[in-house]
Amino acid sequence: MACMFAGLNVATADERPSKPNVVLILADDLGWQDVGCYDIDEPCPYETPHLDRLADQGVKFWQAYSPAPTCAPSRAAILSGKHPARAQKTHVVGGAPPAPHNNRSPLISPWYSGRMPLSDVTIAECLRDNGYATGHTGKWHVAINHKAFPQPEDQGFQYTRSDRGVTSPAKPNRLTGFATNAKDDPYRLDENGFPFHQNTADALEFLDANRSEPFFLYHATWLVHAPIHTRCERLLKKYCRKMQVPFPTDPDHWQVTGQRNPFYGAMVEMLDYYVGRILTYLDETEDPRWPGHRLSENTYVIFSSDNGGMEQHPGEIITDNYPLDKGKINAKEGGVRVPLLIRGPGIASNVETDAMVNGLDFYPTILSWTKTPPPESQLDGSDISTYLRSGLEDTSLIVERDGQPRDTMFWHFPHSSMQSTIRVGGFKLIRNWSDVLQDGNTSLELYQLYDSQNQRVDIEESKNLVDSFPEKARTLNQLLEEKLVVNQASRPYLNATHPRGLPNQEKVCSAMEHGRDGNRVWVTFQQNGAEVTRANLIYTDNGGQRYEEWYRLPGSAQNGRAEFTLPEGTTHYVFNLIDENQFLVSFPAIPAANKRTGKYSAYAIAVSNDP
Repeated sequence: MACMFAGLNVATADERPSKPNVVLILADDLGWQDVGCYDIDEPCPYETPHLDRLADQGVKFWQAYSPAPTCAPSRAAILSGKHPARAQKTHVVGGAPPAPHNNRSPLISPWYSGRMPLSDVTIAECLRDNGYATGHTGKWHVAINHKAFPQPEDQGFQYTRSDRGVTSPAKPNRLTGFATNAKDDPYRLDENGFPFHQNTADALEFLDANRSEPFFLYHATWLVHAPIHTRCERLLKKYCRKMQVPFPTDPDHWQVTGQRNPFYGAMVEMLDYYVGRILTYLDETEDPRWPGHRLSENTYVIFSSDNGGMEQHPGEIITDNYPLDKGKINAKEGGVRVPLLIRGPGIASNVETDAMVNGLDFYPTILSWTKTPPPESQLDGSDISTYLRSGLEDTSLIVERDGQPRDTMFWHFPHSSMQSTIRVGGFKLIRNWSDVLQDGNTSLELYQLYDSQNQRVDIEESKNLVDSFPEKARTLNQLLEEKLVVNQASRPYLNATHPRGLPNQEKVCSAMEHGRDGNRVWVTFQQNGAEVTRANLIYTDNGGQRYEEWYRLPGSAQNGRAEFTLPEGTTHYVFNLIDENQFLVSFPAIPAANKRTGKYSAYAIAVSNDP
């Protein structure tokens, strides 16, 4: 029986195994202009020979986007196939009661989920059920912290390792802790002068252990996320010379503008080297399922980034996404446009394309490559496998769920920069939630990124055309509104305690008193000119613990009363009342972030203290 079973898994020399392998490599905070083969306009100093080689071996996408401008929602979207707006997972962390950032903030970010739900069927679960060995190495971060449930093994991955390797902070600072040749050095330099990186070793271990069966590796490297430092002193010196900057003496700050941070340059080259080790393993290892052939001949490789490059943080300029505007934590092009390289069986080599694609497309595309049945849940991306096989000339082969060729993509980021954006063809509209006009509406920006022939016009987003093309702006804004409604996107709230006054703020309701009878809880309110149209119960079942996680339960609000059934296990709760103008009133009031001390539960209603 064993011999018969083995025979079913080994192809003849002329027969390609029916189940190809898939390796998805996701960089962390790598910008569109941080990879050598994407260099346009000003020269990029970072050296990425292995990624450049990957581009030569496959397809380079010039107009690839991440699902969100920050990491956690993008990662959850890629794994679950659900758009961040529909998943209610639109930013990092999450699971907290809505509250203003400070008292002067006109807007309040809405509640969003603290984790990717266990009920979401991930790409790993689908592939595992189709006979694939599934592995995850590196960063996870689809919940309130890296170790929160569910973990990779809870969502389809049979192998998981999350060692940070060389990205672990150097102590006492980044001018120390460089790797050496010492045998007992955990980051001992290899024969090429690069530090040992456990994250890469874990990926290679999974590949080597599972090369005899179809495998899916999700390699979510921690590079090039902060802290911005390097274990490779040789590379740090190299980039100081190349960027013509002095060797750093201040371990905490770097204020040279542009792509001239030598720490970051070293990190990018290290990322490239470690990706190269994975590619080399695939290129040089014989495929046990296909004698006489290498693993790379039957393996699809996807390389991309979770969001645009992080240009700076307090005290440090990291990189520059020019010609794109802004970066991570912003829905302008610099925050969401990312490198994307794909190679694999039947895919042309050394090809460039201007097709508009998204990280949401990975899930349905991988299902198609592997002939894996889709989950019952909706996938929001497009299967681009037919386009990749076709010679990449006809972008109409990339179709939406309704069967129509893709020409539209949208993003929803009701946090920090407070934007929702939509791209239709060559035009992109930005709705700025934070700019509350006197009529209560939000301001718009309109840019033409490309002309009708897909030729570059204004990818810099430097010429706002909203006044020149008001009808185009209205049309795109209406399309954006339809997307937000269909996906039940949570919008920012207006701050009812804003000190300078906002349009219609005087009409905000007054919360009166609350009560409880068994598992029924309620709050009464008085309307002062604006109708209370919605109410939510924001509750937690672990109040007082280190990582409180809060959930949202919609309820009714009518006749001056909002009432809810208290979920079992609730320890604390807060009522949210939202009026027709989108003002939020919380009861009890949650102080602004800069005024808050302690945990949210300290300000909420405790079930144990309820009457």
